[in-house]
Amino acid sequence: MTRIGIVSEGDGENRVAATPQTVGKLIALGYEVVVEADAGSRAAFPDVAYRDAGAAIVDEDAAWGADIVLGVDTPREDEIARLRSGAVLISQLAPALNRDLVDRLAAQGVTALAMDAIPRISRAQSMDVLSSMANISGYRAVVEAANEFGRFFTGQVTAAGKVPPAKVLVAGAGVAGLAAIGTASSLGAIVRATDPRPEVADQVRSIGGEYLPVTVSSETVSSDGYARATSEEYDRAAAELYSAQTAEVDIVITTALIPGRAAPRLITAADVAGMRPGSVIVDMAAGHGGNVEGSVADQRVVTENGVVILGYTDLAGRLPAQSSQLYGTNVLNLLRLLTPGKDGVLVLDLDDVVQRSVTVAAGGDMLWPPPPVAVSAAPSAPPAPAASVAEPPPRRGRTLLLLALAALALFAIVTFAPAPLPQHMTVLALSIVVGYYVIGKVHHALHTPLMSVTNAISGIIVVGALTQLTVPEPVVQVLAAAAVLLASINVFGGFAVTRRMLAMFSKGTNR
Repeated sequence: MTRIGIVSEGDGENRVAATPQTVGKLIALGYEVVVEADAGSRAAFPDVAYRDAGAAIVDEDAAWGADIVLGVDTPREDEIARLRSGAVLISQLAPALNRDLVDRLAAQGVTALAMDAIPRISRAQSMDVLSSMANISGYRAVVEAANEFGRFFTGQVTAAGKVPPAKVLVAGAGVAGLAAIGTASSLGAIVRATDPRPEVADQVRSIGGEYLPVTVSSETVSSDGYARATSEEYDRAAAELYSAQTAEVDIVITTALIPGRAAPRLITAADVAGMRPGSVIVDMAAGHGGNVEGSVADQRVVTENGVVILGYTDLAGRLPAQSSQLYGTNVLNLLRLLTPGKDGVLVLDLDDVVQRSVTVAAGGDMLWPPPPVAVSAAPSAPPAPAASVAEPPPRRGRTLLLLALAALALFAIVTFAPAPLPQHMTVLALSIVVGYYVIGKVHHALHTPLMSVTNAISGIIVVGALTQLTVPEPVVQVLAAAAVLLASINVFGGFAVTRRMLAMFSKGTNR
């Protein structure tokens, strides 16, 4: 049986590559799982929890000597030496920045799979470690900034005076940036964000932020879901925007990263010097060179004018239980892909775009970089104009024609039909028109609550049907009874849907 080893991470890393919950699912895939002693202790996962999940607790050598080794951080030289030839290592490897590490793994005969090389395509989203960790990091960045800021995020008006809301600028609206925007906005701050991709503006606004566009002649479009290098024209315009905003805001969070390259410099020393004392900057790219001049990886820096610059690179690790669970789930989903038979046999198919992208070394060969992946992140090109053909009649003309015919038919019925049919037909026509405009002009997100209320209003049908039950005609009585039954179901269903929707917005209720 193939053995999976969960190893303990080095100093400064609190996460673990598998949790007791994911260990149980790995065993269900047919694998034997061993866990290095105390591997999950820093993430609040004790050894006994792994034992209860079916794993064995072993020493360091046994964990690193497994057939498949799961880790979080890049392995050290002494850890690579513990890997046996033919083993599979699944971890974050940063292959674009650690070519020597990839060479070393290939020379060791190790098949290395980089979790941070998952392509951003639809079917690989469940394995996307970068997005999972960026989401947590963006949230934690706001928490760290709030701790340093030491004041309210939300504005308040009290008997003791007025407290203005904090102003937050988020540079970059990727996964981390959006998480930071949503967190700061939920705390009550005024949040502004900028990004070279104008298509993210709606996402920023949807979570309570204000999008600040950088107007240039050409727009930046990402073709693979990751940020791209910007033009000189954009950089000049963005620098002016950052200089103006940093002088006004209280907190700046920068998230700009370009895969395989040093982080772009967004905030200059002059910008920092222009900020008010007590302001806070969180440079989430400090580990890759930094977006902020003066930031230092893993350090808290206080400038001469009293601005705090945080360069923490372990933001996700500061929420170890949650980040370990998400990371472990990403790894589990990758192993599900690599274990098609659910028999504990890992099958690596290099013709599969996901598996090829993450495989950086195999069979003694270095396989990085992988072939480019065709994705649909970029907006599709507009379709070519169709060949000139005879144009059909305009749709608006057909609609007007149908409306005219319907009006003539209604007029004929009202004029020649015996009473009370004209009155009933008039009410029916008006109901159709009103219903069409009421439903058609309402946003689709409100259709469910709207229909639940209108269903309840259909109790009018019950009243009308009840009045027909006494008519001495069997056919009328049967139809009236059916109308009472169906309309009653509609009424109670409408109230039930309304009650459930209201419960979603109430605290402490069962959903």
